Amino acid sequence: MALIQTPVKGMQDFLPADMALRQHVLGLIRDTYGRYGFSQIGTPYMEHIGNLTGKNGGENEKLIFKVEKRGRELEKSLQKVRQSEDLRADEAGTELADSALRYDLTVPLCRYYSNHKNELPTPFKALQIGDVFRADRPQKGRFRQFTQCDIDIIGDASVMAEIELIAATSEALHRIFAEVGVSGFTVHVGDRRILRAMAKSAGFEEDTFDEVFIILDKMDKIGLDGVTQELIHSGYSEESVEKYVGFFHEFRENPDQDPASFIRKACADCIEEDALKDLTMILSTVRAMISNDITLKFDPTLVRGMSYYTGTIFEISIDHYSFSIAGGGRYDRMVGKFCGQDAPACGFSIGFERIVTILRDLGWKDQGESLKKAYLVDQKSASGRIGEVFSLAAKERAQGICVVVQPLKKNAKFQVETLEKEGFTQIRKVFGDTPLA
Repeated sequence: MALIQTPVKGMQDFLPADMALRQHVLGLIRDTYGRYGFSQIGTPYMEHIGNLTGKNGGENEKLIFKVEKRGRELEKSLQKVRQSEDLRADEAGTELADSALRYDLTVPLCRYYSNHKNELPTPFKALQIGDVFRADRPQKGRFRQFTQCDIDIIGDASVMAEIELIAATSEALHRIFAEVGVSGFTVHVGDRRILRAMAKSAGFEEDTFDEVFIILDKMDKIGLDGVTQELIHSGYSEESVEKYVGFFHEFRENPDQDPASFIRKACADCIEEDALKDLTMILSTVRAMISNDITLKFDPTLVRGMSYYTGTIFEISIDHYSFSIAGGGRYDRMVGKFCGQDAPACGFSIGFERIVTILRDLGWKDQGESLKKAYLVDQKSASGRIGEVFSLAAKERAQGICVVVQPLKKNAKFQVETLEKEGFTQIRKVFGDTPLA
């Protein structure tokens, strides 16, 4: 039986042109974030299963690729599962696993910081670039293995962290898309404290907020009517649901409201004291830092699905596209789950795969690539000159030129066309009497 040629569903092969684009975008991201003082770190692909199933990941916890235990530990767990009649399927699956592939970079970062906090500066500005895994339904720009690019600031409780994160990410995206003439970004800024105040004002109990927000986060997919139906179906009172959803209807009818006006009408009696002051400072300061073609907007309809968010939340969208390309927020209580002591934390993640997909669809070409040369050696007449050609190639590579040396094929026309598609602008055929100097 023949082996399977195609990748596992939801995974990708990358052709050389794909890798050139990906490395170029990653280079711009590293360079931009480096200017803001972020230091790149690395964490393992696999995490302890308990870290990833601690009700921090929202809906992503349903998409975990679990890694089965091995040897005697697996045998013990199998015996326990066989003897238990009360275990649900998901509980049995977790019992048989001791680790899992990470579904994002935030949980691993918090574990990393807790483990190394005595060796790290405060505040700590981290850049993480790495693959994550989710057992999601694959679609265009959405995969089961994909690259995330995160920046996080741990140890800064002030709004200076949010300001830096939004400004740095906006600049990175502006640089990336300027090469294909795309502009029209909108930075949406909200706050979980406002969402909680609205929920409290509408009559929801505090211990239900996380579930309510997970349903509310589906707003872009199922609309406000769908959110209403799902909340009622989940057992919440129609009165509370209608009042809560009414806040969002009202904002959509008047989308240019400032935070103070919206809070005054929706949840003035329930809002935490510093929420409005923080939001106002972030919006006014970031506006002065970002490009004029980037819109900064207060958006109380923004939710973000992860339950670990505690304060400011943000997303970036592009005009004429129905999805966000970056998102994040403040998560001040997550580090404490690892080390017993909370640390203020805030992060922003770029949707790398979506960005690469857009650039590829728009026909991105690397305008700044170095000179690429090729020598095609005729093995009949120039076999004795191979050493001479490789010696010349070595000298040119030392000058920063990309050089390949290949045997001249019978179908030389196709060979040359293939090299030209790969960006080789100087192609020389070498025969026995071809001058190389």
